Amino acid sequence: MNVGEVSLNLEGVEREELEVDVLVVGAGPAGLATAIQLKRLLTQAGKAEASLLVLEKAEEVGYHILSGAVMDPKGMQELFPDWLEKGCPVESAVTFDCVDYLKRNGGKQRLTGMLVPPPLQNHGNSIVSLYRVVRWLKEQAEALGIDVYPGFAGASVNYDGRRVIGVQTRDAGIDKHGVKKAQFQPGMNIKAKVTVFAEGTRGSLAKGLVAKLGLDAGKNHQLYETGIKEIWRIPEARAKELRGSVIHTLGAPLGTSGHGGGWIYGLSENRLSIGYVVGLDHPDVKLDPHALFTQWKQHPEVAALLTGGEILRYGAKTIPGGGYFAMPKLYGDGFVLVGDSGGFVNMSRLKGIHLGLKSGLLAAEAIAEALGKDDTSERQLASYSARFEASWAREELYRVRNFRQAFQAGFFAGLIDAAVQQVTRGRGLVARRMAHADHETRRPLRAARFEKPTFDGKFALDKLTDVYHSGAVHQEDQPAHLVVRDPDLCITRCTQEFGNPCQHFCPAAVYEWPYASAAEARAKGGVVINFSNCVHCKTCDVADPYQIIEWTVPEGGGGPKYIDM
Repeated sequence: MNVGEVSLNLEGVEREELEVDVLVVGAGPAGLATAIQLKRLLTQAGKAEASLLVLEKAEEVGYHILSGAVMDPKGMQELFPDWLEKGCPVESAVTFDCVDYLKRNGGKQRLTGMLVPPPLQNHGNSIVSLYRVVRWLKEQAEALGIDVYPGFAGASVNYDGRRVIGVQTRDAGIDKHGVKKAQFQPGMNIKAKVTVFAEGTRGSLAKGLVAKLGLDAGKNHQLYETGIKEIWRIPEARAKELRGSVIHTLGAPLGTSGHGGGWIYGLSENRLSIGYVVGLDHPDVKLDPHALFTQWKQHPEVAALLTGGEILRYGAKTIPGGGYFAMPKLYGDGFVLVGDSGGFVNMSRLKGIHLGLKSGLLAAEAIAEALGKDDTSERQLASYSARFEASWAREELYRVRNFRQAFQAGFFAGLIDAAVQQVTRGRGLVARRMAHADHETRRPLRAARFEKPTFDGKFALDKLTDVYHSGAVHQEDQPAHLVVRDPDLCITRCTQEFGNPCQHFCPAAVYEWPYASAAEARAKGGVVINFSNCVHCKTCDVADPYQIIEWTVPEGGGGPKYIDM
């Protein structure tokens, strides 16, 4: 696949225009919570006729949702006090939690009870499939009369000066050469008084919005982790023992070389949720999150849990872990940011669902007030930020404001600082820690040490086998949604300086570098992009050392199918 941008000639294309009062881009927990609460508030205010539209780029709501997931019920209880009685799907209440330190040569050291670090204590929480939860939230939204449109990808933000006035959806029916097909369908212009950006992690619209309007001025660089996840079905007797268990792991295989660790959650129906998270500020350019996950599965303590089982699903996504100091400005003329798009994640707890839901509730209050005053300006929508600053969500995030940045000083320094933060209400050893952007931490190729495991087709599945289990499907005769802005840089500087790390850090085998020399690469078109493999994790957009890879939306409906993830 050609790595550069495809030239499109769409001058004179007539686009349908749809006008709504509020547009929500993204049908995840935060977006749906915003829509549900806003509809309630508007109805109470006698404005039930106000129009709300939720767009979702996946073919079906939930297909692009991926999380561990252990849910703190706090946010859901505020949205639906009777959430359990109403049938919100739960895999299991947490009945046991622990932290296992995996030894490099096998074996483990287990911490239980009061020895489990407070952020990782999970009694009172629920293990869920976030796919099932958002499907349920969609039903609640539609029951209130909210329109939810899956299969519509927001391609660009429409502005009037600095004011956001809506979005344009992705064109469909353009071939890989940029030529319109017979079934060409131009994207719509959707105009709204308020646009809610709820795209999840590293959303392409939110990324452009933040850059254009300087919403990150004075903020820390956002830091990201990549999480790799599989669902396994295991023998019934072992599954019954593990159901309701929440096991987090430290130690092997990452050791002290970076920030990260694994999880094992016991689900219903004889299933396990397993996964591994690694910070993308790891300096080794050969680091491969998927290979690291594979090494973790091969550890005897993890392999013993999977023996006799079978893989059901696979997925990957990035997680915004920079915390309070990395959160962008959450509002502006005609827009707000919620959920992962706004950085609502507590990385010390590995949790964001409850915070995403709370962000939606707070945004809904601000938007309802703004619509009531017929004023959706930046000045009026600033009440969203004020509400956040007065909420338990801010209190929780401020208590861990320096957590993730501390680990950029080294693993042991991070552990010490994290311990100090527990007794200093989040301050730690430094009042405000700054952070290097993930892509700035890469060391040259000559310093790379990471070695990949042998793939055996049992526990150690190669990337293509795992991608099959993600259900990823894209219309292949379309321009690649993964764009390399300067292909020649890949062939020249990147080959020499970093050894083309895209072939390593992508967890879906999207990028290939099958060349012996720069001359051969130039003659044959440069890096190979298998965009149909893409699982929409955004790792490439974050980790590319030159920041020339840009993730854009494919045609609506394309991507993974994270059923039950």
